[in-house]
Amino acid sequence: MPLVKATFRELGAVTIIDLSGFFTIGESCAVLHRAIQESIGRKRNKIILNLRDVTAIDSAGVGVLVAAYTALKARDGRLKLLNPPKKICDLLELTQLSKLLEVFAKEELALRSFDSSQER
Repeated sequence: MPLVKATFRELGAVTIIDLSGFFTIGESCAVLHRAIQESIGRKRNKIILNLRDVTAIDSAGVGVLVAAYTALKARDGRLKLLNPPKKICDLLELTQLSKLLEVFAKEELALRSFDSSQER
């Protein structure tokens, strides 16, 4: 039984990937990587990762986030995070990923930010 789950929703040009579980080294990080690569492969370069139901993420999961950010930026895309739990917010601060990745508490604000955001 997988420790993680990724489901997709498309709202206009934005893909929202709802994630749940433990994103740690091994198969669970592979699920996250495949979900992002699937979106990129379908020419979907505006992605929101909904982390509300993610209970843990380790350095391998952080590596997948960095790789996704880099891959999307190279394709004029954006990666944004939605509803990360406090533990994950703390990890983003510690790793300084909070300087690269935009984090939102409300889905509507994350969606609107694609229209008004400037490329970094």
